Amino acid sequence: MDQPSASPQRSYTRGSQDKALLAMTIGQAFDNTVAQYPDGEALVVRHQQLRYTWRQLAEAADLHARALLALGLQAGDRLGIWAPNCAQWCISQIATAKIGVILVNINPAYRSSELEYVLKQSGCQWLVCAGAFKTSNYHAMLQGLVPELAEQSIGQLHSERLPELRGVISLDAQPPSGFLPWSQLADLAGSVTVEQLHERQDSLHFDQPVNIQYTSGTTGFPKGATLSHYNILNNGYMVGESLGLTAADRLVIPVPLYHCFGMVMGNLGCITHGSTMIYPNDAFDPLLTLGTVAEEKATALYGVPTMFIAMLDQPQRAGFDLSSLRTGIMAGATCPIEVMRRVISEMHMSEVQIAYGMTETSPVSLQTGPADDLELRVTTVGRTQPQLESKIIDEAGNLVPRGTIGELCTRGYSVMLGYWNNPEGTAEAIDQAGWMHTGDLASMNDEGYVCIAGRNKDMIIRGGENIYPRELEEFFFTHPAVADVQVIGIPCSRYGEEIVAWIKFHPGHSATEQELQTWCKERIAHFKTPRYFKFVEEFPMTVTGKIQKFRMREISIEELRINKG
Repeated sequence: MDQPSASPQRSYTRGSQDKALLAMTIGQAFDNTVAQYPDGEALVVRHQQLRYTWRQLAEAADLHARALLALGLQAGDRLGIWAPNCAQWCISQIATAKIGVILVNINPAYRSSELEYVLKQSGCQWLVCAGAFKTSNYHAMLQGLVPELAEQSIGQLHSERLPELRGVISLDAQPPSGFLPWSQLADLAGSVTVEQLHERQDSLHFDQPVNIQYTSGTTGFPKGATLSHYNILNNGYMVGESLGLTAADRLVIPVPLYHCFGMVMGNLGCITHGSTMIYPNDAFDPLLTLGTVAEEKATALYGVPTMFIAMLDQPQRAGFDLSSLRTGIMAGATCPIEVMRRVISEMHMSEVQIAYGMTETSPVSLQTGPADDLELRVTTVGRTQPQLESKIIDEAGNLVPRGTIGELCTRGYSVMLGYWNNPEGTAEAIDQAGWMHTGDLASMNDEGYVCIAGRNKDMIIRGGENIYPRELEEFFFTHPAVADVQVIGIPCSRYGEEIVAWIKFHPGHSATEQELQTWCKERIAHFKTPRYFKFVEEFPMTVTGKIQKFRMREISIEELRINKG
C-alpha cells in the first residue's frame, strides 16, 4: 500500500517500504539463485535450440567472464553488444556484471553512423556482434567503419575513428579476418583461474555502473543512461515480486534484450526469482511467440501493445493452448483499454499487469498490482513501486492537486547514475533534490493510481483547447474496425494545430475517413474530432516497439504539404 502523503490532496505518493532492497551485485544475486536451484531450467532459446539449467548457465557465464579477463578488461571498462536476442546476449550480461565491466547495449537496428557514435561516446574497448540481422550486415558495417580490423592482430586494434576500441568478438562461427570468434573464447579462458574470477567479483560493489543504455531522443544525439547493479537488479526484483514470480514460473520474453524491458524486467526479474527465461526468436514474431507459450507451458508473457495486438489478430491463435498463462506485463507504450481486456479474456492472462517507466529509471517506477480490479488495470499505470516516490508538478515545480494534469517525476533507488559523459544532460533530467523529470503528463487519483495523459511534447493545442492524444486513442479503440491507432498534432495556421489519426484496421475490416468523422462527431466534442486520417498497416517505431510520433508528424506534414511556418 502507498504510505499516506503529508498532504493527501496533493499529487505525491511513496511506495511501500515493506520489501527490502537487495544490497548485492548482479553476480552475487545470480550465484545465489544457482546455489538454490542448480538443476532448475534457467534459459530456453528456441531459435538456437539451446537449453540451460542454472548450473549450466553459470558455467557458460563464468567461462565467458574469464575469457574477458584474459582479454585484459578491467572493472569500469565498456563492452558493447550489438546483436538480437540470443543465448550469448544473456551470457554476456551475466559475465560482464561478474567482472565489473559495463555492458553497452547497442540497438540491433543501428547503422554505421549510429554505431560509431555510441562506440565512441561510451569509449567501448570491445564489441560483441552478430554477423548479420534482418537487412543489416554487421560485419560489413564494421569493416567499413574500422578497416584496420583485417590488418592488425586480434585484440591489438588501433583505429583512427574509434581510438578506444581494441577488438570485436563475432557470434558467427567463421567471421571475416580480424574478428575473434565467440567459439574461441573458451580457449582464452584457460589462462585465467576461477580464483582470479572470484577475486575480481569480490572486489565489486553494488553502486558501481554495470550498464549503459542509449535513449532515442526525438532530437539530438542519443544519451547513454548509466545504470548500476543496485538500479537494475532491484528493479527486476520488484517487478518480479509484483508478478508473484517463483522458480515454478516460465516467462516468455519476445521483447528485445538490448532494452530494459528484456534485460531487466525479463532476465533480472527471472534471475532474482529462479524463474525460467524463454526467448522465442531473435526478434518478435507473433506466430512463434504463441507457439512458444503453448509448447513451453509458459506462465507469463511480456510485450508492448503492438505485440499483443499482433498475437490477438494472428489467424492461427485459436489453435494454440495458452491456458498455462496467468500473468505478464504490457508496457513500453500506452496500453489501449480494449487490447488489455482481450489479453485478459482471450489469452488467459487474468493477472496481467501494466508497468510504466523509462530507461533512466531502470525502468519501472509505477505498476498495477495483482489484486487491482480490471478497471484500474485498464485505465491507469498503477501506483508507485516499493521503495520509490512519485509526484506530479506544475511548471513552477509545485505539487498539483489530485486529479490535475502535470509533469510526472520519480525519485529513489531506480534513478540512473546519470548520462554517460554528459553532465549537462544529467542536470537537465535530474534536479538537485534527486527527482527524475520524466517529461510525461499525468494525473494521480485519490488512491494514488496514476493516469498518463501523454508526452509533454505530444499534447495538442487546437484553438486554445488542450487535447491529449492518449484520450483520443482510447476512444478510437472502441470502434469495432480499429485494431490500433496513434494520434498526433500538426501545424495549422488557423487553429495552431490540427489532429491527425493514424489508423490500423483489424483484418477484414475498414472504414472511410467520412465514416470515422461522423462516428466521432456523434460521440466526442467537435474540437477533438481529427481533421485528417491516415490508414496504415504499421507505424514507424523503434525496435523496442515505441511509436515514433515525431516521424509520424514529419510524414503527415510532408504528405499533407502543411506549411510549418
